[in-house]
Amino acid sequence: MSDWSEEIGFLLRKVGKTAESAARVVASVFDDDAHEIICYRGYGNSQRAWVHGRVVEKRNIGASTDSDSSLLNLLNTYRRADSDPLGFAPLRIEYAGTTVSMNADDEGFFGDWISIETSPANDKEWQEFSATLTSPLPDGSDPVKGTGEILNLLPTAKFGVISDIDDTVIQSRVANFLQAARTVMLGNARTRHPFPGVAAFYRALRDGSEGKSENPIFYVSSSPWNIYDVIGEFMDLQNIPKGPLLLRDWDIGISALASARHFEHKGVAIRNILQLYPQLPFILIGDSSQHDPEIYRQIVGEFPGRIVAVYIRDVTRSVERSASVKLLANEILAANSTLILSEDTLGAARHAAEHGWISEKMLPEIGEEKKADEGTDGRKVETPGGGEPVTTSTATVVGSGPVAEP
Repeated sequence: MSDWSEEIGFLLRKVGKTAESAARVVASVFDDDAHEIICYRGYGNSQRAWVHGRVVEKRNIGASTDSDSSLLNLLNTYRRADSDPLGFAPLRIEYAGTTVSMNADDEGFFGDWISIETSPANDKEWQEFSATLTSPLPDGSDPVKGTGEILNLLPTAKFGVISDIDDTVIQSRVANFLQAARTVMLGNARTRHPFPGVAAFYRALRDGSEGKSENPIFYVSSSPWNIYDVIGEFMDLQNIPKGPLLLRDWDIGISALASARHFEHKGVAIRNILQLYPQLPFILIGDSSQHDPEIYRQIVGEFPGRIVAVYIRDVTRSVERSASVKLLANEILAANSTLILSEDTLGAARHAAEHGWISEKMLPEIGEEKKADEGTDGRKVETPGGGEPVTTSTATVVGSGPVAEP
């Protein structure tokens, strides 16, 4: 299976070069003097926290609307892809009574672990942090400042969830280059489709069997940071539980867009999460279109007893791919965990309910939302410009075995 990320990255750059002269005519697109600090959601514990973001020229991109045209969406895609970074920007980071200095890299990205002087209050899940640009500052201008949030694990949490995004939460069709390119470049947060029932399932996982666990959910994806706002807005619109979004830089060389970087990026992000919360068991959720089963198999081996289940959505419907995933399921089973290959959300949800990770009372709600997302009951209309939703079939469960209970 070819990795389309290299092709779409090249296409985005080609679009940028072709449209550059025309785009300069639109004054609102470019502001050579003003910058903004985009603060990404981080996560931490009582001793340290991961703080990250990016410093770029103001992009002047507002929230999407139902009336946005494909041309406007394409222009906004260009704005995101062509965001001029403020390389090596010096910043002041403030979080939980701690102030540190941090420098962005040549692409304007900043991110690091910071040691915390004062432990965050353990009754508030999301804690605010700020990043302030310390130079350059034009005379008489207000300080350039951004604010973000840090996930603070609550004592009620019984387990954590680490989920892929593309073709796991959002229908991205990453296995098909042309469909993926159309989705990314011509759409917005309102034209993207969730997989049927996924929002209700993730809410059930967050609530846990008793309905009040507030289990954390982390989203790890090879989507570019450039569309961070699109993914965040999509999740808000679909009522998908909020969590840290750990994406990847596409403003890099062609060689870094290969499958190996996808594998490395996800592996590093997942390991960091598991190491920060050593007492917390996890559920991993992904799909069969790329390398999620292989990455998760490696994580299960590296962290014995920590992964209670791996849920893989079968989006390829390929006999060969299903067979290879089933072989991985046997390896995971031998490592005292379990892998569930499912064609729809309900298959994973039923397994989670059987093991007490979600309440059985949530299954009807997940089923009803699945029907609504599929457009089969008349409660939801087709998302503008998004094409027909994909209707999933009955779940197939394989590789189920003994698991460590949270």
